Amino acid sequence: MTHRHLVFSHGQESAPWGLKISALAQVARAQGYEAHSVDYRGIQEPGRRVSKLVQFCQGLDGEVVLAGSSVGGYVSVCAAPIVQPTGVFVIAPALYLPQLPPLPQGHLSCPVTVVHGFEDEIVPYEDSVGFARAQGATLHLLKGGHLLHEQLPQIVQLFEGFLRGLLRPSLAGIAARERQAG
Repeated sequence: MTHRHLVFSHGQESAPWGLKISALAQVARAQGYEAHSVDYRGIQEPGRRVSKLVQFCQGLDGEVVLAGSSVGGYVSVCAAPIVQPTGVFVIAPALYLPQLPPLPQGHLSCPVTVVHGFEDEIVPYEDSVGFARAQGATLHLLKGGHLLHEQLPQIVQLFEGFLRGLLRPSLAGIAARERQAG
């Protein structure tokens, strides 16, 4: 049996097991994932957070899904080319803030879903629109600010659908098997 892991990265001023990760962890566990949340408290430098996430994931066997909120979304996206996750799910990701180093170049090689509040007062939702367009990612714009706590039931539903989608065999894979079978 393949082990599956959800690895969450919290925001700059948050804690590892806040409201969003606790809710997402329940969904992940219900779908057979082991849920983890990396503790970045006391680490201000984004590059050190990315290194910590990569190191954490290297200790896991099986499939990894990265999820993150705000700066944790940035960390998840930056680590993804190294970790090679099955999927990336980010909430109000701080992708292009001037105090953060630029994102790695290139296209992520897994499904990516972005959720952002169009009333976000900290991270412009337009950044997520541009990122989703460039990555070919799924984007959900919701009514709400940066924390999106009022949209938690909707985010939980979106996350559940995202995880279920990762379990479905791809149409390309099915077509390839059918061609091989003749």
